[in-house]
Amino acid sequence: MRKLREKSSQEVCFLIRKLILLQKHLYLAMDYKFKVEFLEPAIEFLQGLDQKSREKVLYNIWKSRSVINNELFKKLDGEIWEFRTLYNKQYLRLFAFWDKTDKLETVVISTHGIIKKTDKTPKVEIERAEALRIKYFNEKK
Repeated sequence: MRKLREKSSQEVCFLIRKLILLQKHLYLAMDYKFKVEFLEPAIEFLQGLDQKSREKVLYNIWKSRSVINNELFKKLDGEIWEFRTLYNKQYLRLFAFWDKTDKLETVVISTHGIIKKTDKTPKVEIERAEALRIKYFNEKK
């Protein structure tokens, strides 16, 4: 089981590095509106998904950087947004917020993810994302 988890962890890290490299290489070639970074809970969520679901989530994140589409990236409450993916009848959500402190580059920070089971986004998940946002900016000072 541990080997399987290590492989999954390596796979997720590889896919995230691949996404970051794509961001860097294609940033100048296309009109991307922001860069995406992942906090540890978001990485752990992605590690827990099967490979196809994970690839679909990462593809939708990549796509949402250049296309304005509420089906992919939507504001929830206050400063919290969500990346949205529907795959195999599962509603996958990665919560996020904007970091516009760098004058040259806008970054969206993904905090954590859930598999949504109801129509309404659980308030506790929005509050968790807000707490992670506050912690992020406090540590950045």
